Amino acid sequence: MKSSAIIPFVCATAITAALPSTGFAQGKAPTVKSIEVQYAGSAGVSKDRLLANMRTRVGQPYSEVVVEEDIRNLYATGNVMNVRIYGEPAGEDGVKVIVVLQAKAKVTVVELAGVQKFKESRIREKISTKPGDAANESSLEADRQAILEYYRGKGFTDVSVSYKMDTNERLGTVHVRFDVSEGGKSAIKEVRFVGNTSLSSKELKKVVKTRRYGLLSPIMKTGRVVQDQLTDDVTAIREYYQNKGYSDVQVRPAELSRDGGKVDVVFTIEEGTPYKVGAISFAGAHLFPEEKIQSVTKLRSGDVYSPAAVQADVKALQDLYGGKGYVDFQASARSSSGGKGTTNINYSLDEGSQAFVGHVNISGNTRTKDKVVRRELALAPGDSFNTVRMEASKQRLKGLNYFETVDLYPSDTGASDARDLNVVLQEKRTGSLNFGAGFSSLDSLLGFVEVTQSNFDLFNWPHFTGGGQKFRSRIQYGAKRKDASLSLTEPYFLDQKLSLGGEVFYHDASYVSDIYSEQRVGFELVARKPVTEFAFARLGYRVEQIGIHDVDAGASALIKSQVGDRVKSQIFTGLTYDTRDSLFLTRKGGKVDVSTFVAGGPLGGDIQSYGWNIEGSKYFKVFGDTIFTLNGQVSGVDGWGNSTVGIPIYDRLFVGGSNDMRGFKYRHVGGVGKVRDTNGEPIGGKSLARATFEYTVPVMDKVRAATFYDIGFVNENAYDFTTSGYNADVGLGLRLELPIGPVRIDYAVPTKVYPNDSARGRFNFNVGYQF
Repeated sequence: MKSSAIIPFVCATAITAALPSTGFAQGKAPTVKSIEVQYAGSAGVSKDRLLANMRTRVGQPYSEVVVEEDIRNLYATGNVMNVRIYGEPAGEDGVKVIVVLQAKAKVTVVELAGVQKFKESRIREKISTKPGDAANESSLEADRQAILEYYRGKGFTDVSVSYKMDTNERLGTVHVRFDVSEGGKSAIKEVRFVGNTSLSSKELKKVVKTRRYGLLSPIMKTGRVVQDQLTDDVTAIREYYQNKGYSDVQVRPAELSRDGGKVDVVFTIEEGTPYKVGAISFAGAHLFPEEKIQSVTKLRSGDVYSPAAVQADVKALQDLYGGKGYVDFQASARSSSGGKGTTNINYSLDEGSQAFVGHVNISGNTRTKDKVVRRELALAPGDSFNTVRMEASKQRLKGLNYFETVDLYPSDTGASDARDLNVVLQEKRTGSLNFGAGFSSLDSLLGFVEVTQSNFDLFNWPHFTGGGQKFRSRIQYGAKRKDASLSLTEPYFLDQKLSLGGEVFYHDASYVSDIYSEQRVGFELVARKPVTEFAFARLGYRVEQIGIHDVDAGASALIKSQVGDRVKSQIFTGLTYDTRDSLFLTRKGGKVDVSTFVAGGPLGGDIQSYGWNIEGSKYFKVFGDTIFTLNGQVSGVDGWGNSTVGIPIYDRLFVGGSNDMRGFKYRHVGGVGKVRDTNGEPIGGKSLARATFEYTVPVMDKVRAATFYDIGFVNENAYDFTTSGYNADVGLGLRLELPIGPVRIDYAVPTKVYPNDSARGRFNFNVGYQF
C-alpha cells in the first residue's frame, strides 16, 4: 500500500484518539442515536453493507464489547483494510457512533495474458478472484498457484505465472493482470528407477502409470509429465514394495532430468530390509476353533509380510463371522517386531452376538419402485443377518446402474437378536440420448441416434420410469447399412427370475455382398431363465420378411433366383454358460453358447429349415498380464419336410472378415463343394467350422499388442466337416481402450487359401469386443 493512502486513515485515528472519553460505562448504558461512517480514501464499501455486518444498531444500548466484535466482523468480510469505531455524546443518555475505515480497492478487471494453449475460459474457471471482489493478495496468490497446477497437470512443466495489481487510489479500484509464460509440454524420454536392487526396473515400470512418449501417446494422452500422476506413482511404488515385505521402504518424490525438450522421470528408492511373518495369534475367538479361523486366513509364519495380505485376512474373518449373522463382529490386526527381519501379527476379535433381519427399510428411491430394489436383495426379514449377502446385495444394486450411491447397513431394533436392514439410495439419470458416427472396415462410415432407458416402466404414464425394464430405440444410417429397431425387456416377468423381451426391427445391408443387398423386417420375442449362477437358457420366436434386392445385372442365375421377399417363421432355443471374469478385458474363465432353430411347418412362412450352432471361448492368463484366448465355432443348417425353396442364400453359413478370419474378405472363406457361384461370388454352405488362437500382451496402459492365428472352412453339404478345404491366416494387431470404446486394429495374411484366391494381407478396423 502506498504511504499516501495511509495518511488519511492515520490522521482520522489520531484525531479520534485525542477525543475525551465518553465515560458512559459508569452508569446506565447510553442509547445509540446515530451511526456515522467516515471514509479514509474512496468509499469502496457502502454504509448499508457495513451496517449489515455490525451488531451495533440505532436505538440499541451502546456496548464496547459489541463494538470490538463489530471490528472483528468487518475485518472478516475481507473488504476492509483498516477500521476504528468509537462513540461520542449525543444529548442526554445518547451516543453517536462513528465508524472510520479504509476500504480495500475493488477489482474491476481480471486480465489473462499469454494464454495460448487452452481456452481462456478454462483458465478463468480456476481463478476465484472476480470483478467486484475486494483486492486480496492472498487470494491472488492462491489463484496464481491454481493456474500453475492446471498447466503442470497438463504436462507444461516449464510454465511460470505472475500477477500485477494496478491500483487507482482516487477511485479505489484495481486492475489485476496474470501473466502466463506457458513454455512447452515436456515429453518423457525415459522412466528410470534408482536404488532398486531387489526389484527390477522392468517390474516397477508395470506399477507406475507414467510412460515414455511413444507413437500412440497423442491418442492415448500419455508420455507427458503430469504432477498428480507422479505423486500417485510414488504411492504405488511404496505400496508395491510394502506388499513385497519391504515395510521400511522410502520413495522420494519423482525428479525430472531435462535433456533439451524431453525429460527423464527418475524415482529414487531406498528399499530397506524385507520382513517376513513371525508369530501369528488370535485373541477373542470363542465361536470358532482356531483351526477354523486359520483355515480362512492366508498368511502363515515365514510368508512375506504384506499389509495388503493382512487386510485381506481381516476381511476373511469378517466374512466368516458375518456369514453366520454376527453383524457386530469387529476384527483388527496389530503388528509388532519379532526380531531382525520379522513381524509378528496379532488379530483381535470382538465377536458380538448373532442377529436376524428385522425390517428392510428402503429410502431414496423416488422413481424406482420398491419391488425393483427388493428383488435384488439377498436378505429378507427373518433371515440370519448375513453381512456377506448384504455386501452382495449392495453390489447387485450398484450393478443395476440406477443409483448414484448405494449404502446398506444394519441398525438397532431394540431387540438384542434383531437388526433392521437399511437400504439408502441416491438415484441418477437412467435414460440417455446418444448420437454419433463410426467407421469399420466392414460397415464403412455410418451415423446413429439412440434413445435408451434402463429403468423403464411401460405402465407409468407419462414418466415411464421406475419399473426396471430395459427400453432401447436406435436408428442407424450408413454407406452400407440402414437399421432401425425398437426393443423392450422385462427382466422379472410375473415377478419371477424370468426375462421376457421383444424387438421390432428393420435392417437393410449392402455390405453382405458386392452385387446385391439384403433386407429384413420383423419381430422377435425371447424369454431367458437362469439355470445356475453362471448359466441361462432361452426360448424365442421370430418372424421376419427377408428380401434380396438391388442385384447387379451381371449377377449369376443363382443369385438372381434369390430375388424377392420370403417370410421366415421360426422358433429357437439356446443355453449359455459364462464364467468370464470380465465382459470387457477377460483374463480368465470362458463362455459356451449352444443354440438351435426350426423354421416353417406348423409355424408357417415360406422357408422350412433348421440349424444349430456351438460357439465357445476360453481365456488363460499367463506370464504376468499376458492373455491367451481360444475361440471356436461349429455350425450347421439344412432343409426339412417338403421344402421347395431349399436354404436361401441369407440363411446359409459364411466365414471371413474382421470378426472371425481376418486375412480374408467378408464371407470369402471357402471349403469343400460349391460355395461360390460361376462369377466367384460367395453363396455360402451348410456346414461351418473355425477356430482362433490369440495372444495379447500389455504395451502400456490401455494398449495391448496381439498376435493371432485363424483357421476354418465352409462346406457345401450339411453335416460335412471334411477339413481338406480349410483356410488359415496369421496376423498382428492392437487393442486400444479409447473414449469412443474398445478399438481393434488387425493386419492378417492368409497362409492357406482354398480354393485358389487372393492371398494378400488385409487390415481390419473395428470398434467393440470380438468374442
